[in-house]
Amino acid sequence: MALIPPVLLIGLGKMGGAMLAGWRERGLSPSVAVDPSLPPSPGPDITVVASAAEIPAGFRPAAVVIAVKPQSAPEMLPHYARFQDAVMLSIMAGRGIAGLRDALGGAAVVRAMPNTPAAIGQGITVACAGPGVSEAQRALCGQLLQAVGEVAWVDDEALIDPVTAVSGGGPAYVFLLAELLEKAAIEQGIPAPLARQMARKTVSGSGALLAASDLDASVLRQNVTSPKGTTERALAVMMDEHAWPETISRAIAAATARSRELGG
Repeated sequence: MALIPPVLLIGLGKMGGAMLAGWRERGLSPSVAVDPSLPPSPGPDITVVASAAEIPAGFRPAAVVIAVKPQSAPEMLPHYARFQDAVMLSIMAGRGIAGLRDALGGAAVVRAMPNTPAAIGQGITVACAGPGVSEAQRALCGQLLQAVGEVAWVDDEALIDPVTAVSGGGPAYVFLLAELLEKAAIEQGIPAPLARQMARKTVSGSGALLAASDLDASVLRQNVTSPKGTTERALAVMMDEHAWPETISRAIAAATARSRELGG
């Protein structure tokens, strides 16, 4: 028995594809995806078409999920304004609810920001419901987003921009840490294959420990740091006020500003 009602998915990139996979695992009613980069194809629970004009006549989705680049929104969105009975769930960075509602003829809009661990069902999505979104529509959007990880809701849409900077872009920062640990290990004479193995497992294992623990991240850090030991010496470099503390704050501020720029 299908648990997910019919969905119109616009965009089958990494995030759209991850969400679709999660819905199918939970049981997806016959749905439609639009992606001009893929050949049109029918399926038992998803039909892929190249454009809005090719959506089967009579198809009535409960939700329209917008998973495309924000730069394509102005030209693309008006083609979907006819689906006024559906809730519009946007995972585009930067595009605000007011602008989305204008482009979609005043439709009910939920704006959300997931992140790439959604690909393995370990994502975190923060969502904000716009004017006119019913409790049933909000619950449906929560159901769609929970298929790829945890979901949190905020009432203040302005928070979605820093959310985009922190959790939306956060996986890239973590991957950069693994990249730099590997590079530093090689600089200290560790063979490249071992350096890669160490860096990847240290980052993934630490993340798993953090997820499994009720302790604050600062306490877990302190638990690894012996007084006058090697870790303390390394942290003295990283935690200098002009090193990680300042750099991370500046990076998140820059990403937040860019998210606001994308919203126009």
